[in-house]
Amino acid sequence: MTWTVTFYNQRVEDELLALPNAFVARFLRYAERMEAFGPDLGMPHTRAMGAGLFELRIKAASGIARVFYCTVVERRIVVLHQFVKKTKKTPPRELQIARRRMKDVTHD
Repeated sequence: MTWTVTFYNQRVEDELLALPNAFVARFLRYAERMEAFGPDLGMPHTRAMGAGLFELRIKAASGIARVFYCTVVERRIVVLHQFVKKTKKTPPRELQIARRRMKDVTHD
């Protein structure tokens, strides 16, 4: 049974597709894998961030990007937030945005 990758809203999709081409290409490749094999591709591609939140780890020559997503009923993967990483640690603000959006889609 396959999964479906969707976006939190149109703005999230537009922002992700506005990233440099290398990031978008890798995201699309990983999204195809997640649709076939599920949301947890394992390290170094994905990492569980706790409480149902996952992080897609994208590396390219132009840098590092992170895409936060969660799963909801009916085998849907919802892309919540993305950003280009500039420091070693994930900025708390980026994580807060993803967690707030996850509450919206999971209705917790």
